[in-house]
Amino acid sequence: MSLENPIRTLDAEVARKIAAGEVIDRPNAIVRELMDNAIDSGATNIVVEIYGGGIDKIRIVDNGCGLTKEDLQNCARPHATSKISTESDLLNLSTLGFRGEALASIAAVSRLTIQSGGWRMRASITQDHLMDQIPDTKTTIVQSEGLFENIPARRVFLKRSATEATMCKNTFVEKALARPDIAFKLIIDGQTRLNLSQNQSLKERFVSALGYNEDPALFFTVSNKSDSASSFWSFDAIIGEPAVNRTSKKEINIYVNGRKIQEYSLVQAVEYGSQGFFPNGTYPVASVFIKVDPKSVDFNIHPAKKEVRFYDISDLHHGLSSTIKSFFQQYTYQNFKEEKNTDSIREDNFYFTSRAQASPAGMQVSSGGQNHFSGAQSSSGAQAYSAGQSTSSSGPQASSSGQKHISYKFSETASQSLGDFRSKYLGLTSRKDDQAFNSQSLAQQALFSLPENEENPEKAKVKFIGFTLGTFLLAEKNNNLYIIDQHAAHERILFNKLMDSQGQGAKQQLLIPYKLPTESKSQDNQLLKLKDRLGKIGFTLENKSEGLWEVTEVPERWSGSEYELRSLLFVKHVEPEEIIRSIAAMTACKAAIKDGYIIDEKTAIDLIEKTFTLEDPHCPHGRPIYTVFSREQLFAMVKRT
Repeated sequence: MSLENPIRTLDAEVARKIAAGEVIDRPNAIVRELMDNAIDSGATNIVVEIYGGGIDKIRIVDNGCGLTKEDLQNCARPHATSKISTESDLLNLSTLGFRGEALASIAAVSRLTIQSGGWRMRASITQDHLMDQIPDTKTTIVQSEGLFENIPARRVFLKRSATEATMCKNTFVEKALARPDIAFKLIIDGQTRLNLSQNQSLKERFVSALGYNEDPALFFTVSNKSDSASSFWSFDAIIGEPAVNRTSKKEINIYVNGRKIQEYSLVQAVEYGSQGFFPNGTYPVASVFIKVDPKSVDFNIHPAKKEVRFYDISDLHHGLSSTIKSFFQQYTYQNFKEEKNTDSIREDNFYFTSRAQASPAGMQVSSGGQNHFSGAQSSSGAQAYSAGQSTSSSGPQASSSGQKHISYKFSETASQSLGDFRSKYLGLTSRKDDQAFNSQSLAQQALFSLPENEENPEKAKVKFIGFTLGTFLLAEKNNNLYIIDQHAAHERILFNKLMDSQGQGAKQQLLIPYKLPTESKSQDNQLLKLKDRLGKIGFTLENKSEGLWEVTEVPERWSGSEYELRSLLFVKHVEPEEIIRSIAAMTACKAAIKDGYIIDEKTAIDLIEKTFTLEDPHCPHGRPIYTVFSREQLFAMVKRT
């Protein structure tokens, strides 16, 4: 460094303002930090008030444990905290806040006042805090005013107050979403914007806090937990059915131990679990609330604690993606039988046959209210869910061929909700394209309908009408007009055949084996867990030495590189079954007949007949294979009565 610019130590006030900038960059950061403290205090009621977008004032009131006079004198000093005391405490964190820098940072960039236990403290970063004795309000009130008024250069980068208020609201919702046991209220410029009651279910909090336009009945709770003592995790995921979709992944939220984080691999697990059930290019709306052993995760790697480091994420990734996939398989494939009414309970049995793995042990599904599918007898009368066997004594058991059946018994309330499935779950939403969803609903009804009347076989016959617009086949069945996408139908048929053949693990020998070096013991454990599953789809792995694995065989249709396989396993954490599914989907798409291809009538009829035998009326990328119009719908379109 030159003599004109020697290295010097910054004075304390400048240093604190720089440090504060890492934590407090705009008003919503103050809301985030103060709400964390309020939740950590054990509060059951938290009120957040915002004025002028949080620039003028932020006021948070909670009924938590409060602060003593000594606490108030120390709390706004740098790195003053009651939540950790030694370095080892960082390895076992159970609170949202722990570093002790939040209040000091807020005091450095605004006027901070705290009232608790009959005392009021006005923070100062250059001298002792000012203490005043006041009447005890039995609550803790933390107030920040005049954000960045002492740093004009930072203040000019703030957005308009309405925009900052929206960001504060989003942060409020983010914090409130994970704690349905706490009552939260948000007041913006004197008007109550959100008032969330205490002790809601996760789904109730999800729906009321986020305020989606879709019917709440279209959202479900899916739960699972590990049975391994060495890798404990559990989660509850609130996820929308395929009618609730978005064109980006922004509305897939991940929470770990009550804290929202940015974790690409877990967002990807939700995406993989729903792949093939959502229209191509769309993603689900979901919030996943995960609980893990604090010792297996490090929250202390990001200034705002938005990112974490897991010791081993592979088991959790697999559990999340496979549970969501099992839910959507059950949801898509279910076949309604005639409802049988009794005085108090109606029994609705859903049966489906799946080539996929059985649902993970412990999986629970709920659509909210009394309609709860659980791993044990519930208060609503729901029978236990068990993968691979029927839970109803009257339902069919798993056959010797390995076909798996699932049966549920629901209370009257649940049965009424499920009885509306055709019109409500698959058809009626608040979206503008209700007509398209109604058509899809009718298509699923027809495909998954009861066995046709054997006394009148003519009624169930498929009548081929012809071709239209170069890519669609027209057919009539049961007084319904089907418009079939020939490419999507052929693609699904080819995909099913490929998956059946790929499931046998057809392999090709590598002349030069892939080298897969591992960076940690957790990656070695990950490959050890995946070895058998990878072998079933065609990848043969051998552990050559500590930290080095070799791949000697790959699936016949694999065209990737060594680098791509390593990325899929260690970076993207792709499930082995998803690797082969992706290969099969791409192969089927390329081989299927395209838009404008001309086929003869015999081939068209054969394609239509195979289409009606498909378990899933979607192409591998999630697009519907056909649209269906009933006679009544067509009459209504032409105003005929």
